[in-house]
Amino acid sequence: MRIVEIFASKQGEGLWTGEPSAFVRVGGCRLHCRYCDTPYASWNCEEGENLTADQVVQRVISLKQPHVVVTGGEPMLFRETTELTQKLERLGLIITIETSGTIDLPVRSHLTSISPKLSNSTPDISVGEKILCRHEQNRQRISITQKLIDSYSYQLKFVADAENDLPEIEFFLQQLSHVNKNRVFLMPQAITAEEISAKEKWLRPYAEEKKYVYCPRMQILWYGNRRGT
Repeated sequence: MRIVEIFASKQGEGLWTGEPSAFVRVGGCRLHCRYCDTPYASWNCEEGENLTADQVVQRVISLKQPHVVVTGGEPMLFRETTELTQKLERLGLIITIETSGTIDLPVRSHLTSISPKLSNSTPDISVGEKILCRHEQNRQRISITQKLIDSYSYQLKFVADAENDLPEIEFFLQQLSHVNKNRVFLMPQAITAEEISAKEKWLRPYAEEKKYVYCPRMQILWYGNRRGT
């Protein structure tokens, strides 16, 4: 599997914010999100190296972290992710899988972190009609998201760029069943502390009103928008 980077940091989003973790970032994604904060690991990934599951495990072990986050790109694109998570679980590590919720694999996961893509993720037509259409066709799979929710301990993370994204979040949630509101995290689309602060003014009150969780993307506040964090 294509691995772009493996590093130690703290989880900055969701239920396990602040947990010391090893991050395994796979390369490759079939989406082309306008605001992707890891384009070097996404649709046109040329970085990294091809590693076996055993090689990845050895590097994770060397970092000596209790949690491991398998992220991307899109980890569910690769069948090898199943083997990797099985091996990590045998070591007693606590595993988070970060995914868009559009692909299902029989992975081992203690927390499946699902980030459904709203229309605010759609790229500009300048990327080309073929890429744009592929993104729109693939960015949501309600049935797969529901299956992941039913199969794993989960969280749903929505990226909001503007207040007019909020009705779309509600519409998406209405199509799902058995969703716990305290597992719904609303995050500002932001790569600076200033952007987070500006969007918090309308996003936090909305999350509190709806009994969701406001999630400010702490890695940006801790480290800035840089790799390896």
